[in-house]
Amino acid sequence: MKKALALMLAIVMLLSFTACAKPAEPAAAEPAASEAKPEEAKDNWKIAIVTNTVSQNEEEYRSAEFVQKKYGKDKIVHELWPDNFMTEQEQMISVLTKLAADPDIKAVVINQAVPGTNPAIDKFLEARNKDEVLIIYASPQENAPDVSARADIILQPDELSMGSAIPNQAIKQGAKTFVHYSFPRHMSIPILAERRELMKAECAKIGLAFVDATAPDPTSEAGVTGAQQFILEDVPKMVKKYGKDTSFFSTNCSMQVPLIKAAFDAGAIYTQPCCPSPYHGYPSALGLTVPEDIVGGLQDVIDQTTKIIEDAGLGGRFSTWPVPAAMMSTIAGAEYAVKWLNGETDGKFDKKALAECMSDYAGMDISLNPYVENGVTYDNYLLFLVDFLTYGKLPS
Repeated sequence: MKKALALMLAIVMLLSFTACAKPAEPAAAEPAASEAKPEEAKDNWKIAIVTNTVSQNEEEYRSAEFVQKKYGKDKIVHELWPDNFMTEQEQMISVLTKLAADPDIKAVVINQAVPGTNPAIDKFLEARNKDEVLIIYASPQENAPDVSARADIILQPDELSMGSAIPNQAIKQGAKTFVHYSFPRHMSIPILAERRELMKAECAKIGLAFVDATAPDPTSEAGVTGAQQFILEDVPKMVKKYGKDTSFFSTNCSMQVPLIKAAFDAGAIYTQPCCPSPYHGYPSALGLTVPEDIVGGLQDVIDQTTKIIEDAGLGGRFSTWPVPAAMMSTIAGAEYAVKWLNGETDGKFDKKALAECMSDYAGMDISLNPYVENGVTYDNYLLFLVDFLTYGKLPS
């Protein structure tokens, strides 16, 4: 009797395995996937990183290269937004459509999430199950409710806290005037517009004259070259009008190199890039030698920058963050995606695990705070702030 039962059980098991092998029967495909060995599931993944081009933001581009070098091109796919993304939305959609066609891509890290990212992700999700793909945005430029509905995690420097931090650092550097360069497209982004208003209010509070200056949009007909040339020509005019104790700030990445160069040449003050980092703008503006290992070579770049600025007699008048914000978002976002894919996080949104990834990169504790807009808290929209690195001693 026992032998008969054992034989019947063996037949049932054999039939069930045979059924799982038939691709024409979808009901049998689910058990086959669930029975995959954990080590096999861990290997069957890719992470896509989408960044701007080198001309728009070199740090974003290089940080993706760093992750790709660490994990290999078979694991990390690096795609680019078009330079003129405002007029090439269809091209953005095609980038995400291409990624959606690869079933092994299980996570997408987008830095920056420029205008047009949302419709591109919508197209991506037409072909993919959102529950099975991790989506991370960095520095989004579309409305908070829209980006929070699409991305699982959003990372952005705490632009609102910068509304107070930047003017106060400028005062410490000896500034009497603060010039804010931007353009209508950026000022239509709520968080950037609110930061400008906070800067105005803080400047009035601490006795710093605020100058609201309009520059050409690099995505307009003037292009990146036209916007950069404007900055190179306008900064000397501003210094002539307001004096050398003027701090300059711009909301646009491609303007940072000419802004640093023009401020340096004029002996003025530069408090922080739009995307704070020792790499953002400084190497190109000052002719620094950037090491191939952009992560391990950070201190070397800081030392080079400090020497050039101090040798020019401008110590204390230039500053930034001690860690690259844009690079941290890409690298920490990708490392978090790896942890999620390996089942090492508490679901898709694990704030503690994400903070650990960012701290591991920065070499310091990083606090993450949810973004609040119009009384609404967006828990997955996380802001971070780091104290300043000043090149040379601040004036007493």
